[in-house]
This record gives sequence, structure tokens and C-alpha cells, in this order.
Amino acid sequence: MILRPRGPYSLRASLLGRAGGTLRMRGGVLEMTVRPDGAAGLARILQRSDGSLRVEAAEGEPGAVAAEVRRRLSLDADTAEFRERFGDDPLIGEGVRRRPGVRPVVRGTAAQAVVAAVAGQLVTWAEAAAAETRVVAAAAPRAGGLRLPPTRAELSALSPAELAARGLSPGRASTLARVLRTLDPEALRRHGSGAVVARLTRERGLGPWSAGVVGLFGLGRLDVGLVGDLGLIRLATRLNGRPAGVADTAALLAPYGEWAGLASLRLLGHPWAAAPLTPGERGTRRTSPAGPRATPGAAGRRRRTSPRPSPG
Repeated sequence: MILRPRGPYSLRASLLGRAGGTLRMRGGVLEMTVRPDGAAGLARILQRSDGSLRVEAAEGEPGAVAAEVRRRLSLDADTAEFRERFGDDPLIGEGVRRRPGVRPVVRGTAAQAVVAAVAGQLVTWAEAAAAETRVVAAAAPRAGGLRLPPTRAELSALSPAELAARGLSPGRASTLARVLRTLDPEALRRHGSGAVVARLTRERGLGPWSAGVVGLFGLGRLDVGLVGDLGLIRLATRLNGRPAGVADTAALLAPYGEWAGLASLRLLGHPWAAAPLTPGERGTRRTSPAGPRATPGAAGRRRRTSPRPSPG
């Protein structure tokens, strides 16, 4: 079957890792496990030259598999206003113009996004990805050589000791076990983004960054930014000419408003977000090498804003 994204879409540009072993790219074809209503499914996805996607349901009911592919790849997200408002933004405008089809690839279950949120705290991207993959492998059955997205019940069956054996620190393992026991991540879909962030940050051990991961990569909410992300701290440090913190990343994302989640992905593509901070940048005040500070979202504020439905 053929799926047509709403507006420009790039499958390759949108992919970030292997989502805990639930997807992989082979020979230009994306293989992705899905779990519509708990049933096992496996999709093979090829983006054609006209931008549409050819989807083969290798396992599962084709209509249900296709619907999950649409959701996982955020194909129905209307990003036209984002591109219009921020195509000239001093920080992300060039990327928006050159690669207009970037969207989040959502985890198969919100429970798995909680795993990603906890595994990614205070470690490198590679360490976080490895820990998530090991936890998913311990919890979820296989399908087509991949793992199915794990359910809350499957993840909750793992003890803190078993989670720690998969690469989580003892503290994060305890946090993950407790959160999955006391909170139904799938139920968050029924609530607005503000309520989702507030609910998640009430949990001990979950902060704004973890809430951002669940919101953006678990629920597909394009308005939930990755506040506190290390890459954004690096970027804010260099823009401000002083060591930055979580509050600085919130200020960095604030001008993007209801597009803070999508803007987070774009900002993390900035060269200053990727390069490690030097000792001087971590501990001394100095002038930004870029000269006068670029104000994020400035171009967007000069453009007209039109009403739009809430993303996700």
C-alpha cells in the first residue's frame, strides 16, 4: 500500500538510531515492528522518489500496520506553519529550508518512551541507546529479527535488579520500575501536553528532559521541547557566552512556542550543539565567538501566526 505524508517528508533525515531495536534500515528499506492494539506487526517501508511511502505488512493486519506506520513516522503532522515561521530563523532556518521533511519517529509504545527517558539521563547517546535496547530485548518478544515495542506489563515484569543488569544505574532502574508501576504511560495520550509534562515531572527521578522525551518521542507532541538536553546546554552556553543550565535551554526553546519539540530536533542539529564544551566554556564567562547573540525564533515572531490544531 502507498502512504502519502502531509507536506514534505524525509524518512532518512527523520531516523535517529534504532529505537531500542524495534526498527532498522537495510538496503534503503526501513523495517519496523508495530503493535496495534497489542497485536504483533512488521512493516517494510520504502520512500519513493515522489515522497510517498510504499508499505508492506510482512506480519499483521495490513490496515492496522499501515495506521501504526503513519503514527510512528508522524506522517499526518502538518508542519507548514513551522516552515513558514522559522525558515529564516538565525539558528534553525537553514536546516528548515534545506531539509524541510524532518519529523520525530515515535516509539511504538509510550511505555518504551519512558524507558528511553530514564535510560538517557546523564549518559551519552550511545550509552542510552544501548541500555534501552537491552531493556527492550529483556521485555519484548521478537518479530522479523527485531523486537516488538514493549508494553507496560512486559516492562513492569522486570525487577529493578534485572533492569540494572541491562545497563541502568541502580537509581535509574528503581525509578523506571516505580514509574511503570504507578503510572500508565498510554493514558497520557488523553491529556494535553501541559498536563502530560506536569504529571511526569511530579514523579521523583523524572525532570523536564525526561518529560520532553516521552512527549516528543512517545506521544508525538511537537509542542513538547527537550528542556535540559545536553546538546541544548552546549548551544545555549555558546550563544550566551557563559555556562548554561536547564533554565537557559527553556529560554532557548521559548520563542518557538507550540513548535518547541520540532525546534528541539532542529537545534540539536546545530554544530554548536554537537561539539563538546571546552574547559573554558564550562567554567568561565567570555564573549560568544559568534559576536552578537542570535535570537532564536526572531524570524518566526516577525511572521504571521495562524490558528492550528494542537500537534500530536
